[in-house]
Amino acid sequence: MPGPLDGYRILDLTSVIMGPFATQNLGDMGADVIKVESPDGDLTRAIGPARNPGMGAMYLNANRNKRSLVLNLKQPEGRLALLKLAETADVLVHSMRPQAMARLGLEYADLSALKSDIIYCACYGFGEAGPYAGRPAYDDVIQGASGLSSILGYVTGEPRHVPALFADKTSGMAVTQAIAFALLHRERTGEGQAIEVPMFETMVHFNLIEHFFGAIFEPAESDFGYTRLKAPDRRPMATQNGYLCLMPYTTGHWQRFFRAVKREDMLQDDRVTDPVRRAQSIAALYTIAAEIVKEWDQNTLLETLVAADVPCAPVNDLSDLSEDPHLKAVNFFTEQTHPSEGKIKSTAIPTLFSASPGSLRRHAPALGEHSDEILREAGYSQSQIEKMIATGVTYAAPRPN
Repeated sequence: MPGPLDGYRILDLTSVIMGPFATQNLGDMGADVIKVESPDGDLTRAIGPARNPGMGAMYLNANRNKRSLVLNLKQPEGRLALLKLAETADVLVHSMRPQAMARLGLEYADLSALKSDIIYCACYGFGEAGPYAGRPAYDDVIQGASGLSSILGYVTGEPRHVPALFADKTSGMAVTQAIAFALLHRERTGEGQAIEVPMFETMVHFNLIEHFFGAIFEPAESDFGYTRLKAPDRRPMATQNGYLCLMPYTTGHWQRFFRAVKREDMLQDDRVTDPVRRAQSIAALYTIAAEIVKEWDQNTLLETLVAADVPCAPVNDLSDLSEDPHLKAVNFFTEQTHPSEGKIKSTAIPTLFSASPGSLRRHAPALGEHSDEILREAGYSQSQIEKMIATGVTYAAPRPN
């Protein structure tokens, strides 16, 4: 069965992680994603272990279900080729700074003049209406600017970055969502539109959902920061032989936890039974729980708490995930044979659709792997393509066997 975005064409002028993760999600859902790269290719092609030049691990993991077309957009012929492709596209998404797109003559006005219903999505660091507009931005910069690094400081004692591309990936999901919403609007009205997804504003919105806390009121009822998440013992708890994530949340959870670990003295404690008192005393409850947990064998405690329906889980190392029994049962990790890279592992699409499921149809392409194919689809003759190759407008990689 085709995916929900089958039949839509996306021109993907993004690089690194935020944009490529977003467009990979669209490709997973059936869209024809054309990854338009400069002759140098996406920066992530050179990041991480690689078996062949330009096919680094990070690139492979964010660019499946795409076709690669090389275009030098600084050359007039490259720009014209992109505009020709835009006439057949539903969406153009880019992660360049607006000044660069203006210099290239590839702003929304340029594209909508050719195709009035095109959706033009710009994703970059800061919104164009503010004084930070046009600044360069990467994940670490946005983690700090958005307050995320200071949130880590609640428990580390100093600002720290989350050791993951948290802002890139979160903002990438916002890009996917925004494009899907715009496609729905177009289905209803026939109208295209311009979309802006700035990382800074996206992450501030994301971080303040819980951490606005009492500062949401005027005057403020408390400082910023959700009290429970600032508790020192809100962390993986050490057992005799490993770590456990424990998350009693409701009155029932806490009572079942204390009953399961034979601490009946806590069952009617008002810090357990009164939600307001519990919120005020959550740090103390976590400390009590941590003292209890350290006396238990990890597996015994897990079995006991699962049986009592208390939210908990072991702390998995990243290397443990491929052997996780749940992920194995749902076939979450797949092994594929890439035509140039050999056997590689991939994660499955986590969202399930009963009528229009996504699928893994294409490997992450070599740089320019589909240049010939896509340009022919756009109406270029073989002689024209060969001239474009000779003048550096495009590059056509040999197709892998």
